[in-house]
Amino acid sequence: MLRALKKELYLRKGDFEDEIVETVYFGGGTPSILSVKELQDIIDTVYAYYKVEANPEITVEANPDDLSDDRIMALGNSAVNRLSIGIQSFFDEDLKWMNRAHNGEEARRCLATATGYFDNITIDLIYGVPGTDHAHWRKNLELALSYGIPHISAYALTVEPRTALDKFIRDGKTTAPDEIHAREQFLILTEVLQSQGFIHYELSNFGKEGYFSRNNTSYWLGKKYLGIGPSAHSYDGVSRSWNVANNAKYLKALDKEILPGEKEELSLSDRYNEYVMTGLRTIWGVSLKRLEEDFGAIYYRYLLRQAAKHLDLGLLELQYDVIRPTARGKFLTDGIASDLFYVD
Repeated sequence: MLRALKKELYLRKGDFEDEIVETVYFGGGTPSILSVKELQDIIDTVYAYYKVEANPEITVEANPDDLSDDRIMALGNSAVNRLSIGIQSFFDEDLKWMNRAHNGEEARRCLATATGYFDNITIDLIYGVPGTDHAHWRKNLELALSYGIPHISAYALTVEPRTALDKFIRDGKTTAPDEIHAREQFLILTEVLQSQGFIHYELSNFGKEGYFSRNNTSYWLGKKYLGIGPSAHSYDGVSRSWNVANNAKYLKALDKEILPGEKEELSLSDRYNEYVMTGLRTIWGVSLKRLEEDFGAIYYRYLLRQAAKHLDLGLLELQYDVIRPTARGKFLTDGIASDLFYVD
C-alpha cells in the first residue's frame, strides 16, 4: 500500500505542478497504524515531486487508544506538526454508547501527554447523545478546555444507515437523537467556546486566532486539493475525481501504473451550489460580488430571491455585500443552503 501511495503521488505530480502544497493531511481510515518512519517516507515523497511551502501544516488523525506516550513522543519529534484526536467524549458511558474503542481515562491521558509535544492540537467532540443532559455536555467542554488546546471540532450525533447504532434504534434498544436536544447543546457549545476566545469560523469548527485548520479552510474556500489512496477525492476547481474504494483494485491498478479513478466535470450550477454550501458554513459567508463575477446575473438574482425569506426570518443577514447565517440560523445552515441551491 505504501509503495502504491508513493507511486500515485509520482503519477499525479502533473496535476499539481502549478500549485504550492500548503498542507499535508493523513486522514481516516487509520493513518496512525503507520510508523513515524512510514509517515516520513510519504512526506519525503511529497517534497520530492511537489513544490511545498516553507512551513506546511502536516496533520495526522489518531484515536486515543492509538496514542501511547512513546507514539506521541515520536510524532512530536517528526515533521508532523498538528494532531487531530478523536476524543468524542471524556466519559466512559458516552464512549460505550458510541461503541468507541477507547475509554475516558485514555482520552485524558493521551491529551495530557500530547500537549507536552504539540502546540497545535484539535479534538473531535460529539453532542446530542441521547440521555446526556446539558450539565454533562458542559462538563465535557470544561474538560476539553482544561488542556489548553487551541482548536475543537464538534459534531451533532447522526445515525448512518446500516450501522450498529441504526440497528439498535430500529430494534428499540436505544432512542434516536433528538434535534431540539442537539440544537440546545449546539447553543451551549457556541456560548462556552466563544466565551473562552474561540472563533466559530465554520459550522462545526472553533479555533483560537492563528489556529484555524489550514487544511479544512482550503476546502471551504474552494482551493484545489489532491487526494491520494483508496476512496480519496480530489478537486481542481472545475472537476472532481475519486479513486476506487477497493484496496485490491487500487493496488492492482497502481502496480500497472494506472490511476484507478473516475472524474466528473462540474456544471456551473454544481459550482454555484458548492460555493453557497461552503460559504454559509464559514465566517467568510457568501460574497455577492464574487457570486456575480463567477456565476453571472442569473445566479446572483436567484440567490437574493431565495434568501429573502431567510433574511426576513432573521436566519440570514446581509452585511457589506456578504450573506451569512445569524446566531439563530447557524444550526439550520445546511437546510438553508439547500433552499438556496440552483437546480437545473
